[in-house]
Amino acid sequence: MAAAAAHCHNKRRRLSLPPTTTAPPLDSLADELLFLVLDCVAAADPRALKSFALASRACHAAESHHRRLLRSLRAHLLPAALARYPSTSRLDLSLCARVPDAAVPSGSSIRALDLSRSRGFGTAGLAALAGACPDLADLDLSNGVHLGDAAAAEVARMRSLRRLSLSRCKPLTDMGLGCVAIGCPDLRELSLKWCLGVTDMGLHLLALKCRKLTTLDISYTMITKESFLAIMKLPNLQVLTLVGCIGIDDDALGSLDKECSKSLQVLDMSHCQNVTDVGVSSMVKSIPNLLELNLSYCCPVTPSMGRSLQKITKLRTLKLEGCKFMADGLKAIGSSCVSIRELSLSKCSGVADTELSFAVSKLKNLLKLDITCCRNITDVSVAAITSSCTSLISLRMESCSHVSSGALQLIGKHCPHLEELDLTDSDLDDAGLKALARCSNLSSLKIGICLRISDEGLTHIGKSCPKLRDIDLYRCGGISDDGVIQIAQGSPMLESMNLSYCTEITDRSLMSISKCTKLNTLEIRGCPRVSSAGLSEIAMGCRLLSKLDIKKCFEINDVGMLYLSQFSHCLRQHMWLAEHDHCTFSGYYT
Repeated sequence: MAAAAAHCHNKRRRLSLPPTTTAPPLDSLADELLFLVLDCVAAADPRALKSFALASRACHAAESHHRRLLRSLRAHLLPAALARYPSTSRLDLSLCARVPDAAVPSGSSIRALDLSRSRGFGTAGLAALAGACPDLADLDLSNGVHLGDAAAAEVARMRSLRRLSLSRCKPLTDMGLGCVAIGCPDLRELSLKWCLGVTDMGLHLLALKCRKLTTLDISYTMITKESFLAIMKLPNLQVLTLVGCIGIDDDALGSLDKECSKSLQVLDMSHCQNVTDVGVSSMVKSIPNLLELNLSYCCPVTPSMGRSLQKITKLRTLKLEGCKFMADGLKAIGSSCVSIRELSLSKCSGVADTELSFAVSKLKNLLKLDITCCRNITDVSVAAITSSCTSLISLRMESCSHVSSGALQLIGKHCPHLEELDLTDSDLDDAGLKALARCSNLSSLKIGICLRISDEGLTHIGKSCPKLRDIDLYRCGGISDDGVIQIAQGSPMLESMNLSYCTEITDRSLMSISKCTKLNTLEIRGCPRVSSAGLSEIAMGCRLLSKLDIKKCFEINDVGMLYLSQFSHCLRQHMWLAEHDHCTFSGYYT
């Protein structure tokens, strides 16, 4: 009887099945189409890749073979992770506090490896890496303060290397650098920043053996005139960084001749304290194809030096941050560098209305201007900038305290193409924000410590600037939830927001911000009216959040931290301890 009932039941089941069964829709797609779907999913929410992999066997296989970049938090999980993702070509272990020699990865598919913040590995690990990853082309060993010549000798066995960073490998000497130079002749990019044991002998050998170098960073090394000329003659060198090289002086610059590489496009000599305007004037004849020159905190800017820059006819970017301008020095820059598109005068002394107005009147094609902390300029300079440089896409003028709110309105009226604007600590008011709303392409707006703005002004920005990605409202005490809500609703692509010490905002603001799914940075330090309720909305809505500052938010408790631990898996930097012992978290969040 029971058998007959079972037979009838099975018969009914068979009859209820459709005549033909079909595979899940995604399984019928070619791998190339699945990979395109995966790209879209990853762009929207990387964590959704797990859900995609669970949809079907085909999706699981596609997700396994699609991933090229793998970031690991724990070194002991590497073998399983690499088995799960066999096509991984870029491996980032910078978040692993310790990577012992035994855990250094192996795999013929790995082309790039980042160990820049890791500890625990040494010569033995690098030896194993050299044997296991024969096609490794990109290796970052920055901050390897324990890595010396023996480790460099193992790196030299990686003959396929194209990019190598040994920044802050302080035990490294000329002997280790010599091994790398001989063993890796195909290097294109090399960083030796803060390698204090490297001298002219090692750098001269590097220039002799690694002729394909295009990018070289030897900041804060002991380079002098003896090897400087050899470095400058590298035939393919395009980017040379010499920050803080005290051995580079006027004599070294004067030794350059017409045999120098004509390929050099970017030269950074900032903080080279022994260089003067005389040395710069003698050097420019040897670098005619330079596109970018950085002389920040280097030497006084004299008229003769400014005039000498006209020999660099292709110059597009000139950075003179922290320099002292002598009389007519800035005028000479304006007259001689008519081709430049980016000019940085941040924290320069000697910059006044007369000279700046003259300079910008000559630089009509300027796209980026930085006059941060040029405290002597007034409305006269702003009027000259906005009338002459109408194509500006970036203007930074933090702490220009003598510029009035009326002059700031000229920026919105005459510079409609602005994408980046920094008016931190200025006299900006709501009328100024209404004028700035004309700049519909704004992606970055920094108006912290602007004490005269209110929700009314933010409403104009929220309605007119949909491309906004970054907004800084630090210590804007006149704004409340209404203004923040307008920004969040009008800028759905928002990625970074600073509301620190905006004491009037509440959880209403956080609930609105939680709809900005691309948000990765949120600073709400010193906002006493926000609570765990608002933070939980942020955790659930902003799944890409990687940086969070909630110091002095005394209404946030364990509940909010639990939501962070459950949903904010991308969080890398979090600041929540107050200066006083008011926090009572139980330590759920790590």
